[in-house]
Amino acid sequence: MKISEILGKRYKEKPNDAKLKSHELLLRGGYIRPVASGIFSVLLPGRKILQKIENIVRQEINNVGGQEVEMPLVQPKELWQESGRFEAINEELVRLKDRNEHDMVLAMTHEEAAVALARTEATSYKDYPFSIYQFAKKFRDEARPRGGLIRVREFTMKDAYSFHRDQKSLNETYADYAKAYARIFARVGIPEVISVKSDSGMMGGNVSHEYMLLTPSGEDTIITCSNCSYRANKEVAKAVIEHKNTDVDILPLEKVHTPGTKTIEEVAKFLDVDASKIIKTVVYKPTAHDDRTIIVMLRGDREVNENKLAKVILSTPEFADDSVFEASNIIPGFASGYKARKARIIADESLNNERNLIAGANEQDYHFKNFNISRDIPDAEFFDVSIVQDGDRCPECGAPIKINRGIEVGNIFQLGDKYTKTMGMTYTNENGALQIPIMGCYGIGIGRLMASVAEVKNDARGPIWPISIAPWEVSLTALSPKATDDATAKSAQKIYDEMQRAGIDVLLDDRNTSAGEKFADIDLLGIPLQFVISQRTLEQGKAEWKVRATGEKGLIELDKVTSMAQEWILKEKQKISRDADIVQNESVE
Repeated sequence: MKISEILGKRYKEKPNDAKLKSHELLLRGGYIRPVASGIFSVLLPGRKILQKIENIVRQEINNVGGQEVEMPLVQPKELWQESGRFEAINEELVRLKDRNEHDMVLAMTHEEAAVALARTEATSYKDYPFSIYQFAKKFRDEARPRGGLIRVREFTMKDAYSFHRDQKSLNETYADYAKAYARIFARVGIPEVISVKSDSGMMGGNVSHEYMLLTPSGEDTIITCSNCSYRANKEVAKAVIEHKNTDVDILPLEKVHTPGTKTIEEVAKFLDVDASKIIKTVVYKPTAHDDRTIIVMLRGDREVNENKLAKVILSTPEFADDSVFEASNIIPGFASGYKARKARIIADESLNNERNLIAGANEQDYHFKNFNISRDIPDAEFFDVSIVQDGDRCPECGAPIKINRGIEVGNIFQLGDKYTKTMGMTYTNENGALQIPIMGCYGIGIGRLMASVAEVKNDARGPIWPISIAPWEVSLTALSPKATDDATAKSAQKIYDEMQRAGIDVLLDDRNTSAGEKFADIDLLGIPLQFVISQRTLEQGKAEWKVRATGEKGLIELDKVTSMAQEWILKEKQKISRDADIVQNESVE
């Protein structure tokens, strides 16, 4: 390819709306262009990278037995009603009517379509196990698209779905996909991706893992142990909390006047105590299946983890309004579960064995001293419903945990029969009886993966693409001060033709423009191996070479440029292959 033929511009200025480095570089380098909030067109350099990522993913998923299929973006609402998600998912799912006034949806994920396809084909036990996958456009109406391709509304995803007769079979395929994912991330140039335990969210199921690329710019909070292999998303992470208030004797309850002190900070200052000595109380509305007010009590230096709480109350928590406070005899700012009416009291594990604390008295301007959950609210239920913090201890080995930021680049779920059961998928077993299969699902966002690599592989001049996914493997720049038919240009053209015949993915900068502009553009395109031919190098019968990632450079005879490029590319690809081999035995904890 010649750079003069490429549609798209590259520019020096940082876009005002680009908060993440990857967003900035993909815009400046002419990879993507915005169409609407969270919706982008992709130009040739970006499309070449996406195609190479897709090919890597396809190879690895084929290797674990995936069968590539294609499922529709536009689906009838009946499929989503069968699963229950047509009503359960709110604004993120786009609903529309066709010309016949039939309700349709734009698929944001394809579990329903996968079951609808598989249930017509896999009717016998002899058909199991199997997995299908696709590369498909999806649309999710994100409330706050951000970071360019990191969080978008329209996106391409590789989503795979496996179907099984029993848990043992699902476990085996789940482990195979985990290994395939480790290889995929190594092959695209980010072997440092880790798998973490995660919350299944709207996908359902009891077991799920996210694949996280740790970076300070990530939007997810990841908990890792400094000593062992424990790691989890903040939404599900557990920890051993150091207890701070373990007085031996339980003291008599005492009510104290605390005028105007409604916050933890105000109470701590007024009574001259640490926040850990105070009980924080958070009040939520009753749920659809439990008409009691939900009162969560936890230590004052902790925060409620609403994902954990949702699993306890089997519903999405909603903060209480004035009517709920009034109905349960709870005074805002001075609240606790003490003598609350028609309430379910959930005490966090941070309060277990803590003694003689301070809590709201459910009376305006009053708090209790020497409050003890076991004595003063004996019907309280203890659950882990708080967010882990720095300084907590690993639940598996007791070492300090670390809090990191990360970008989710993939996920895998064990769905069980969540979709197959509700959608009536069955097969006939060896005895002629109908059975319900169980499922796993496995996703990788292709555009997000490209952006994630750019987020961590870059310098001040642009992205540094790994050889496996770079838009071009090699660049060839002719520094020609005259017309394009001079000796410099002719030498560059000759080598360009040789490289093409050798199967090298090469970009020739044939423009009659300044050296500075040429160098800047090649760096913005992140091409791994760069060659330059100028009048100075031509007089020596040589070309200058440079490795984008390391800055290493030198001179090479013109007749050896192509062979050097071939050898260098092979060496880099072998290194990536070794990285993939190293991580291929990584399994989900």
